[in-house]
Amino acid sequence: METTSSAVAQAPAAEDGQPVPSARRTVDGYLRAPFPWYGLDEAFTGPRWLMQVGLSADGAVEHGSVGHGDEPSVRSEFAAGGDQDAKEKFAVVVTVAANPVRRSADGTGLLEATSVSSAAWLAGVGLLSFTWPGQMDHSLRDDWLEQQTETAWVLADDLEGEDWSTLSLPVDGVPTPFHYRESEYGWVLAGSTQTGVHVGAYGRGMSAYGLGFAVVKDIAAYQG
Repeated sequence: METTSSAVAQAPAAEDGQPVPSARRTVDGYLRAPFPWYGLDEAFTGPRWLMQVGLSADGAVEHGSVGHGDEPSVRSEFAAGGDQDAKEKFAVVVTVAANPVRRSADGTGLLEATSVSSAAWLAGVGLLSFTWPGQMDHSLRDDWLEQQTETAWVLADDLEGEDWSTLSLPVDGVPTPFHYRESEYGWVLAGSTQTGVHVGAYGRGMSAYGLGFAVVKDIAAYQG
């Protein structure tokens, strides 16, 4: 799959593994991006919060995420098959610049292309970062996350496979097809926009079927 291996689309974590509060996150990286950010459209009236940006090998902002709803806990005690409604209800939108294969800024190498699969993979791994089974010890959690991350990679590389269905959702008011899948941990979707970016999303407790996406007019508003 054509994607970068930069930061996973999840909330920044402190040394103890807990998420960094929104107030301590910075909008600076988002403002450096040469592409528009996407979030849920104006139909969503709940809380909005920053997450983090991801950089390409030459330090350029290449993707990032913004959150909506209840801010989930990293490594939450979510058990597969449990009562999802009792957990946080959130939707995270991932924006990925639509870049072709290109030379790095210093001319010493090539940067990988990005694609809808890139958005699907970042969204899939982002969902995993908030759904680690709580009854595992740390060594088993690491094995579980590695296995599930590889599965997310394989699924994102086969968007036409039977694990995905097609879902039409509005993007800037225009019906747009998305690749969509559900699991016991939540849902993931990915598609492309007319503004030169790919959009991925993941969530739990909020139905994906009623969502709409739009260009974020003021990213600073996500600082809360």
